[in-house]
Amino acid sequence: MRLTIARLFALTLILAAQVAHSAPPAAPDRVQGEGPFQRLILRGVTVVNGEGAPPVGPMDVVIEGNRIASMRNVGFPGLPIDEAGRPKAEDGDRVLDLEGHYLLPGFVDLHAHFGGDDQGVPAEYPAKLWLAHGITTIREPGSFNGLGWVLEHQRRSDQNRIAAPRIVPYVGFGQGHDGPFLDPEEARNWVRTVARQGARGIKFFEAPPEIMRAALDEARKQGLGSAMHHAQLDVAHWNVLDSARAGLTTMEHWYGLPEALFEDRAIQDYPADYNYSNEQHRFGQAGRLWKQAAAPGSEKWGAVRDELIALDFTINPTLTIYEASRDLMREMNADWHKDYAHPALWAFFQPSRKAHGSYWFDWTTADEIAWRENYGLWMAFLDDYKNHGGRVTLGSDSGYIWKLYGFGFIREMELLQEAGFHPLEVLRAATIHGAQVLRMDDKIGSIRPGKLADLVVTAHNPLENFKVLYGTGHFRLNDAGQPARVGGVRYTIKDGILYDARALLEDVREMVARARSEAGQGQAPERLPYLPE
Repeated sequence: MRLTIARLFALTLILAAQVAHSAPPAAPDRVQGEGPFQRLILRGVTVVNGEGAPPVGPMDVVIEGNRIASMRNVGFPGLPIDEAGRPKAEDGDRVLDLEGHYLLPGFVDLHAHFGGDDQGVPAEYPAKLWLAHGITTIREPGSFNGLGWVLEHQRRSDQNRIAAPRIVPYVGFGQGHDGPFLDPEEARNWVRTVARQGARGIKFFEAPPEIMRAALDEARKQGLGSAMHHAQLDVAHWNVLDSARAGLTTMEHWYGLPEALFEDRAIQDYPADYNYSNEQHRFGQAGRLWKQAAAPGSEKWGAVRDELIALDFTINPTLTIYEASRDLMREMNADWHKDYAHPALWAFFQPSRKAHGSYWFDWTTADEIAWRENYGLWMAFLDDYKNHGGRVTLGSDSGYIWKLYGFGFIREMELLQEAGFHPLEVLRAATIHGAQVLRMDDKIGSIRPGKLADLVVTAHNPLENFKVLYGTGHFRLNDAGQPARVGGVRYTIKDGILYDARALLEDVREMVARARSEAGQGQAPERLPYLPE
């Protein structure tokens, strides 16, 4: 089938945007982390298993090598531990007394970019921030540093040669292909090629319908996962329902979903002077899109929701990455920027007419109000989707729009709670549901004997307050009435290897301080100077 000139032009634009970045410096060989051990015994923990069950404890959890071997109840809250019933430590065992601590499954970030030359940070920087926040598995959606670069880091992570989560590489649709796909068979051949090369899935942006259908069908045949950022250049004729019906398994963000919910229009109400290449136009109008969709609880709303659920479709909303749109000052001045914002990444965040997501040309009160209303409707759909049996997962898309790696994921938890999710539903989305999308739920995503030892240990109850998971901790008054910071992940265990989260954070702080010094900066993020009118 012949493509129209308009379609060819649009496809050329998106493929040009997918050209691989110059890859950042590779992650160095691992020097942090202990193990795996013959046996690692975690004593006295309260377990939150990730499958929706409430906390239970105290328990002793035994890890042998890289797998959970056993879990044993050793008493009741408020009473002395039953020492006779505890698994006995043997010579060579590592034992951690963690009475009062909480044990969670390792977190799964389904939208975690390493960043390229635009961000200018070494791979070690996001990898350690991820681990320090309990993220033990990431889906790298696009592999824009080059599939080979990501596959090499995947291999080294699988071998535990680097301090990094396990990596599931998805490749950007068309990456490495010379020009646009001119027919469906060409797209199928490309899918077969990346499957042979080792990709685990494909991230789509846009393509003509006949190309999309062929590529998605071939991805299914090759056993590849699929995700899609529905680019606004194509949503008028290919929205989320079209993708899901064609076999797409996961959507990123929310573009394409309001368009599937339109009742009194077929195309978004773009202003006459709109230009997609103008990032402020793009994001300013995106914040006015959900109000154009069917109302919550309407017949159209329910029909779209129910069809997507019937297709076993997963929504990975990445609420956190757009949060500056509703409160720019909050994001620019977040606590963690002081110690953890790498100067190269900080420079990337500044307003720019060509950097993606740096759309602060003249961000107004009206823009923020529109985005707050946008969030309310978006969150209402997510909560309703979850309540009717739909799968919602966590992804952060950090490295853009003032979001730091690791910190953005914890903020995503808070935002899902704001959307109406019970904290246990949030943790389920962050663990087992992400593992299901990756088809790894037999290995990771919950705490059960036989599964891999991907675990998070924290001294405070995250179900009471997700803020205790931030690397900067949670601010509160102590018993003496003095301001104090508490919390942060204590240990992250990935593949049976025990990482001290605080030590990882200290590594990052030193990395950031060194980079600022080399750039001739002080020990705080440098602000752009304001020019006189």
